[in-house]
Amino acid sequence: MKTLSRWSNSLMEKYLPDPYIFVTILTVLVVILGLIFTDATAINMVQYWGDGFWGLLSFTMQMVVVLAAGHILANSPAFKKVLTAGAKRVHSPTKAIIVVTFVSLIACWINWGFGLVIGALFAKEIARHVPAVDYRLLIASAYSGFIIWHGGLAGSIPLSIATDGHPFAEMIGVIPTTVTLFSTYNLFIVIVILFTLPFFNRWMTPKKEDVITVDPELLVEEEVELPKPENNFASRAERSYVLTALIGALGISYLVYHFATKGFLLDLNIVNTTFIILGIIFHGTPQRFLMAAQEAIKTTAGIVFQFPFYAGIMGMMTYSGLAAVFSNWFVSISNDTTFYLFAFFAGGVVNFFVPSGGGQWAVQAPIMLEAAQTMGMDYAKTAMAIAWGDSWTNMIQPFWALPALAIAGLKAKDIMGFCLFIFFYTGIIISIGMLFFS
Repeated sequence: MKTLSRWSNSLMEKYLPDPYIFVTILTVLVVILGLIFTDATAINMVQYWGDGFWGLLSFTMQMVVVLAAGHILANSPAFKKVLTAGAKRVHSPTKAIIVVTFVSLIACWINWGFGLVIGALFAKEIARHVPAVDYRLLIASAYSGFIIWHGGLAGSIPLSIATDGHPFAEMIGVIPTTVTLFSTYNLFIVIVILFTLPFFNRWMTPKKEDVITVDPELLVEEEVELPKPENNFASRAERSYVLTALIGALGISYLVYHFATKGFLLDLNIVNTTFIILGIIFHGTPQRFLMAAQEAIKTTAGIVFQFPFYAGIMGMMTYSGLAAVFSNWFVSISNDTTFYLFAFFAGGVVNFFVPSGGGQWAVQAPIMLEAAQTMGMDYAKTAMAIAWGDSWTNMIQPFWALPALAIAGLKAKDIMGFCLFIFFYTGIIISIGMLFFS
């Protein structure tokens, strides 16, 4: 494995371009595939791309906030103490890989947005205390927890079909999470990944001469110099703990109300609200919070200027019918034994071009559910097969790695050599769950 991971990392360093270059190549590829496999003309594909270009604008803003707010929270004095206390308990490189993977898996199972940010922040803090750890593998391990999100409490597809009035309710009705998230096959996949992936990642630890470390001093966030206080209203307001206390009380009151009335419902907006309110409280004064925000926003450039290109790809895949072509092909080669496995593969292929759980479900559900109805297959497992396909290829799709990479200060090619093996390993586990558990 050490030899293979070294080969894989070398391959990625040579041939995997920057995520922006990757998405532009992917855009051109989808245009060509659309012209070959659908009835769309060149003008049609241009129109579909332009119509879809801003389709993820709201989601892009959510991701910018989750990254910036997580960064702000992590740089607050109180939260730094929490991260540091946890990191100080880790003393060896191998233990660092295991702990980071396990924490990331648990956090992503609870909520993917929370897990993406917390996993990367915790890994960065551990790297400061365990300087001998391979920094690339540590961040790859933090990102690997994302594989579990669609089988967890915030999985968008299982939660969607468990909601009254969802778009496909007339065909499949309302399907409770007891037969999706808490089904035998899903629990099998989640538990096996949870308790084996940390050790699989540890197994990929490079040979001593191949380990790439980072100077702990480079991971220390510079202290922001605050302006000299002045004796006027504006300056006093900026340094007021009272304003922070009032906004903090308002935010905490809302969060208590939300969880008291809706249960433990964590969507991206609630995660962002929590991060922002805690960031405001932990920084103490409005001035410190705003200074931290100015630094944090610098890490979001990749998301702001790359997500619209993925939205354009989604537009072409959806409007041209190319996503349907992929899905129909997998259906055409399926039988009663392989249907769920090929639904999983179909979900993985489409996710590579449509990296959004909700968007992918809207594209694939009409085809896969109709096929399930015709073949007498289970709707719930069909939905979960697509959900796991969506999670699976995230390991080799830089789209979702951008927040973790921004926090870590790495490039996609630095971690994708390790992620490639995580992709193959988890693919085997999920395939077993789709084939042998009903």
